[in-house]
Amino acid sequence: MSSVSTDERSASLLHALAEFRYQLRAFLQFSEHAATEHDVRPQQHQLLLQIAGIPEGRAATINYLAERLGLRQNSVVELADRSEAEGLVRRREDPEDRRRVVLSVTAKGMRLLDALSDSHARELNEFAPQLIRALDRIERARGRESQR
Repeated sequence: MSSVSTDERSASLLHALAEFRYQLRAFLQFSEHAATEHDVRPQQHQLLLQIAGIPEGRAATINYLAERLGLRQNSVVELADRSEAEGLVRRREDPEDRRRVVLSVTAKGMRLLDALSDSHARELNEFAPQLIRALDRIERARGRESQR
């Protein structure tokens, strides 16, 4: 029988989860601030990222983007409208299904995305060790918990 009490195991897991959540939120705050500094809304940055990073063989449809962004379809339509008006994305009819619209990133949108991606990659280099430590703490706490 382990000498660590159930309360200590639970507390250890909660501390580890709280630290991981803090580290994630700190990165998200950085991301939101970086987007704002580049005169784009954080959700527009996320939209550009999802369109540009779409896997081969997939189409950047409103449905796909709503799923990836965790938004309703009508919210993605509004986001796409704003982004198109700002010259960041373009719409075209899906050649396979004319009822669908497919979004793509414009050259202006790619320049913005490239600038944001560089700063995000640098920031992730800073956050990565802290995120990894937090994940390791969760794994260790879960390992202790499963030994009960």
